[in-house]
Amino acid sequence: MPRFAANLSMMYTEHDFLDRFAAASADGFTAVEYLFPYAYDATKLRQRLDDHGLGQVLFNAPPGAWESGERGTAALPGREAETRSGIARALEYAAALDCPRVHVMAGLVRPDVTPKELAEHRDTYLANLAWAAERAVAVGVDILVEPINGRDMPGYFLSRQAQAHTVVRDVGAPNLKVQLDLYHCQIVEGDLTTTLRRDLPTGRVGHLQIAGVPDRHEPDRGELSVGHLFGVVDDLGFDGWIGCEYNPRAGTSEGLGWLDDYRGDNA
Repeated sequence: MPRFAANLSMMYTEHDFLDRFAAASADGFTAVEYLFPYAYDATKLRQRLDDHGLGQVLFNAPPGAWESGERGTAALPGREAETRSGIARALEYAAALDCPRVHVMAGLVRPDVTPKELAEHRDTYLANLAWAAERAVAVGVDILVEPINGRDMPGYFLSRQAQAHTVVRDVGAPNLKVQLDLYHCQIVEGDLTTTLRRDLPTGRVGHLQIAGVPDRHEPDRGELSVGHLFGVVDDLGFDGWIGCEYNPRAGTSEGLGWLDDYRGDNA
């Protein structure tokens, strides 16, 4: 049966960040994810998790200058020292929060990038991911890569599932996996049922995420048949988490009818 984690960067934004843990727990969530923990001391975050019976299942490594528009540095030549320092910091947080997954963002490339430059980006990416995966083993962490659609994040280095799986195979580290966001995948290539049936059995998918398409609201809003997709995930025996990475249309709790319906159907 799929397990759902509240994404505290997008959900419960009617509360201050540190109060979102309590709100998620009150709605029955037992796990959370979010973009970045670094504005808070790890001990303070761990206390919130423990106080509310929550597990931390995912966050991102430092992404570069996020406020200035950067979206990761792992595929950017010349930024290796910064990337690896950020990954080391992320792994310290992961150990403190007992978080088993860290997403490493690749970064943006210019639209006029040449084939030679693109190859340099890829070589940098593979080297940084191999470095990250090797160090993550010591703290029992999986490193994740995520294809992201070009409408929401133009120029992102990784956009298609096949690209991500090729990267994972080429690095060859058992703790390097794909973060499959069904929202991004539907926008870029669709065919979600076939994608799930093809990729989940490989063991290379370490985390799922969901949101409604096209507006990134509740997953039952828009063109996805989420009940069907959850059934496919269940049939395939996926034992990981599905992160609820969406922007609620109104209050977060008021928009959880889709989850209440799912829990009721599977009680």
